[in-house]
Amino acid sequence: MTPYPLDDVQPATAGGTPGPPGRIAIVIPTLNEARHIIRVIRAVAGGADRLGAHILVVDGGSTDGTLDLVRQEARHRPGLFLLHNPGRLQSAAVNLAVRHLGDTADWIIRVDAHADYPHDYCEALFAEACRTGADSVVVRMHATGRGLMQRNIAAAQNSLFGNGGSAHRGSGEGRFVEHGHHALMRVAAFRKVGGYDEGFSHNEDVELDQRLVKAGFRIWLTAATVMEYHPRDTLRGVARQYFSFGAGRMATARRHPGSLRKRHFILIGLAPLGGLAAFAPAVPLLALPLGLWLCACLGAGVVTAFRAGKPAILACGVPGAVTQMAWSLGFWAEALRLRTGVAGQGPGSGHAPHEMTGR
Repeated sequence: MTPYPLDDVQPATAGGTPGPPGRIAIVIPTLNEARHIIRVIRAVAGGADRLGAHILVVDGGSTDGTLDLVRQEARHRPGLFLLHNPGRLQSAAVNLAVRHLGDTADWIIRVDAHADYPHDYCEALFAEACRTGADSVVVRMHATGRGLMQRNIAAAQNSLFGNGGSAHRGSGEGRFVEHGHHALMRVAAFRKVGGYDEGFSHNEDVELDQRLVKAGFRIWLTAATVMEYHPRDTLRGVARQYFSFGAGRMATARRHPGSLRKRHFILIGLAPLGGLAAFAPAVPLLALPLGLWLCACLGAGVVTAFRAGKPAILACGVPGAVTQMAWSLGFWAEALRLRTGVAGQGPGSGHAPHEMTGR
């Protein structure tokens, strides 16, 4: 299998009828996704065929067999191609795909390998773009888990106390927004604002959306489809992820003043509360604010389990508290790094591992 053959790509047709008004490419960034990649490719393959779209798997150097699986799948799927992504990050993967596409695609659909998609996902996105005239169609994310810990982590991420009311984490009718989980995007708009900033290892989607909105492009949060996301399945893993998300949000806020919302300021205050609690041996009352927050998280987890009728997720307040505090610590760590000028593996370093972007 070779890289995307730029000179051979033509608008395709499906079912003997003309293709839709706009050529589409589906981009799947990967790094060690052997457990998920074939399922994801097959989930979007039907939509790709019906839309006349090609599928580009852009891999950041997998060592777990992902590449072999993609090559095997490509033997009987002519529209599937593989690109090597030396930048490793998701942002670099999508930028690379757009460069390789040249003028052969008008739209890209970004698909995450660590997720599940309905069979009509791609068509629903494109139909929404045609109906609304949006330059970017973003989707809601619903976290789902298999083991006990992953189910509790997913429950926390789906709940208001765990996601802070992010538009793309809730429900409701479609509407224009300032940010959502990236799905379909007009290539011309993507190029106009310069694509993803590859200096951002995390939060690159929020940062790009800031530039899109400022440039006058419109982002539509669709209610026509949803993706199911598989979160980390350990507290340590989710803590590291949200630490990076917090750091990325700080870097975005520094570049785009005024982009923080009320829910962010609530989280920002958690790390200082933890600092106060460190002096509790001398002044016990200093531990009270942190204790009240922790009780609130645990209580919210119990309420979430009760409302869902699922006793197995009674402990979802624990990962909720872990993600909130990790986000806050990451935010302040990045603020300190930027202030002191210390080099490191922060959002601006461009060396963090590929993973689902955060808010």
